[in-house]
Amino acid sequence: MRFLFQKDSSEGDVANCGQLVLEAQSGNSMARENLIKSYTPFILKTASKVSGRYIRMGEDDEASIGLMAFNEAIDCFDTGKNTSFLSFAETVIKRRLIDHFRKESALEKKVVPLSSFEEEDDENPASTYYYLEAKQSVEEFQQKTAAAERKEEIVLLTGKLKEFGITFQELVEVSPKHEDARVRAMEVAKIIAGDNYLKTYLLTKKELPLKLLAQKVGISRKTLERQRKYIIAITLILIDDFDHLRQYIVKAL
Repeated sequence: MRFLFQKDSSEGDVANCGQLVLEAQSGNSMARENLIKSYTPFILKTASKVSGRYIRMGEDDEASIGLMAFNEAIDCFDTGKNTSFLSFAETVIKRRLIDHFRKESALEKKVVPLSSFEEEDDENPASTYYYLEAKQSVEEFQQKTAAAERKEEIVLLTGKLKEFGITFQELVEVSPKHEDARVRAMEVAKIIAGDNYLKTYLLTKKELPLKLLAQKVGISRKTLERQRKYIIAITLILIDDFDHLRQYIVKAL
């Protein structure tokens, strides 16, 4: 993840940060712009940590929410209190993202004494928030997002299979019934995906080089022919951007 290799602005000049906040609150738009620009990596890192996935500026709603929350933190920060601005900003970003996840997940509010589950960040006492409710909201949002992404991957895979004369329904019907046969077919697909010649042959000719493949993997040509459509589908998943579908293969191997 790129944000892990970017310099964290929180390690920078804290005193200068406080001065910029004061100037921004006084109406200095340049100071506000410099603050936001300098601490964009910090905003993305915080949003990524809360979301549990890499957040991209200009692509993910969480990035925009993080920016607005940071801007809100500039306006609301009390410079008279002995509190770090970045700690305060982190808390505001977390709360706004949790509100977003809660709304997106359409969770029904339950009467739960959430104060019993309050978690406090040892490094940042100011960032105390209701842990249980936040965790439920984030997990629900992540599950919903993953389900939507899996559905999109299946649609894309269906389109690619058509290029090979394979329908998704047909693929379901020809999938090996026994686990050992499925794993063996996945291993063959992994070999194809990792071999430039075999991969190019498959993508250009839209078929498997059965004779060469049988020699390379030590499996009979008859077996490879019987599992041909399944092997092609698994290979396509491995060589294309099907991150969610690929996870099932990785777990099986």
